[in-house]
Amino acid sequence: MPVLPGAEPFRHEGGEVGVLLCHGFTGSPQSLRPWAEFLAERGLTVSLPLLPGHGTRWEDMQLTGWQDWYAEVDRELRALRRRSARVFVAGMSMGGALALRLAARHGDAVDGVVVVNPANRVHGLSSYVLPVARHLVRSTRGIASDIAKEGSTELGYDRVPLHAAHSLRSFFRVVDGELPQVTQPLLLLRSPQDHVVPPADSARVLSRVSSVDVTEILLEHSYHVATLDHDADRIFEESFAFIGRLAPSVGKEGTAAGG
Repeated sequence: MPVLPGAEPFRHEGGEVGVLLCHGFTGSPQSLRPWAEFLAERGLTVSLPLLPGHGTRWEDMQLTGWQDWYAEVDRELRALRRRSARVFVAGMSMGGALALRLAARHGDAVDGVVVVNPANRVHGLSSYVLPVARHLVRSTRGIASDIAKEGSTELGYDRVPLHAAHSLRSFFRVVDGELPQVTQPLLLLRSPQDHVVPPADSARVLSRVSSVDVTEILLEHSYHVATLDHDADRIFEESFAFIGRLAPSVGKEGTAAGG
């Protein structure tokens, strides 16, 4: 299936500091592209891959699982590491969980982590019925476009494939068990009004990581897809400042253009 217009991956060759951005479950690079472009314009090397099964049609996602999604960002991180002196990982929602696992498993190869409304578990009754329901029902209603800003929309599936959701549930358990291995500086930005991921997920992440350098910022004017919402500029600026604090060479190599 062809990739939906706007869902294409984004890559930019910039300076010696690289950033890997991970999008969310049933979403696409479109939700993080303004963030990626902001960092690229400031001279960073940026990679924003399209996760397998995403960006086409929800039926394609039925054939993929968390191992496929993680393998994609793991490959991108290794490639970024080969051409960058310092590497940061970032993500939103499930992308936040992917970023945290990369940090846990790659250790010193990752210099810092930025997560926006990170997801940590599947909540409610659906968590318990998924193992059986996925064999009876193919999909349920989508979770895309939880955005407060009028006129802003997320390019994501209007259905959630239940086989993939069951795999996601398993992935969250794996990541939760590995959170104590996360020792890198962590910037966590979350929306108090989030209709997809509850505050408990961010609280769980903060309570289980071993990071000493931790910053939490509240996004008071945004819903779940905060990177396309009222607080988007704050996310972009805070993440760039966070990276600049840990990698002082950022911003001293000139401004890059293009993507």
